[in-house]
Amino acid sequence: MRVSNETKVGALTVIAVTLIILGFNFLRGKTIFKSGNFIYAKYTDTKGLIVSNPVFINGFQVGTVFEIENMHQSLSEILVTVRLNEPYKIPTNSIAAIQENPLGTNSISIVLGDAKTYFNNEDTIKTAPAASLLGDIMNTLSPLGEQTKNTISSLEKVLNNLNKVLDDQNKENFKTILDNLSATTKNLNSSMASIEGMLQKQNGSIAQSFDNINKFSKNLNDNNNKINAILTNLDSTSQNIKQADLNKAISSIHAAVTELNITLKKLNEGNGTAAKLMNDPAVYKELKNTITSLNTLVDDVKVHPKRYINISVFGKKDKSTPLSKPIADTTHE
Repeated sequence: MRVSNETKVGALTVIAVTLIILGFNFLRGKTIFKSGNFIYAKYTDTKGLIVSNPVFINGFQVGTVFEIENMHQSLSEILVTVRLNEPYKIPTNSIAAIQENPLGTNSISIVLGDAKTYFNNEDTIKTAPAASLLGDIMNTLSPLGEQTKNTISSLEKVLNNLNKVLDDQNKENFKTILDNLSATTKNLNSSMASIEGMLQKQNGSIAQSFDNINKFSKNLNDNNNKINAILTNLDSTSQNIKQADLNKAISSIHAAVTELNITLKKLNEGNGTAAKLMNDPAVYKELKNTITSLNTLVDDVKVHPKRYINISVFGKKDKSTPLSKPIADTTHE
């Protein structure tokens, strides 16, 4: 039985179209034979979700949208079938939310719950409306816009208060303050220049001071032997003083001072000849009269020597009256 060429071409065309349809559906994540792990999600608004859109858990793609079906003619409920890549353990209190992305592909994000039981094949997961990416951005920026508005209002109040404070007199005061600050800055620059001059390695005063200190240290080092000799002599002197019987010498001085005090006390009290000479006026007067008589006798010998010594053969004895008091130039009263 011969098959005509037209039949062959028709059969090949049908097979090709079938393969194209199957391949297209396969690329979209949909197969003719419904096999694998599936869960269902019901939404009132799919937000432009289409077949083959990805499904994520914690940012990891766990499956794709397999089918989207209308449950009512009023389009009040839409059933979305999710095909999982593997039989993942998804807690039964997990929630599936649609995530909009204006710059890319919409997707379903499953937020895992904490239940100890897990979904079985073809179970239905709870859903919740999710804001779009632009909506999230707007929701995030809304409080920030309100804060910015309040900040601008506060800044306007501050500027108004600042304008009230900065009147002509205060502006002049601020100008004076700025001038003083400029002068202070200049003085500070001068001071820094002076400090830099002091810190110069060659001619700076601080460098010279360190040089003098180094010289002094060098002199001390050079005269170390002399200093050691001086310290040795001082140590020897201290040792000699230590070895001397200072207590005995001090005791002797103390005894001598005690004796001197006793003697002075006796002199003051009038006991003894020396005390009487110092304290008895009668003794002093008799001693003075004796000295006066002695002076008178000496002067009379000088004036009338012949009365006391007669060695002349022809002379005669001097019978003149003796002196009754000393001559004026020999008297010391």
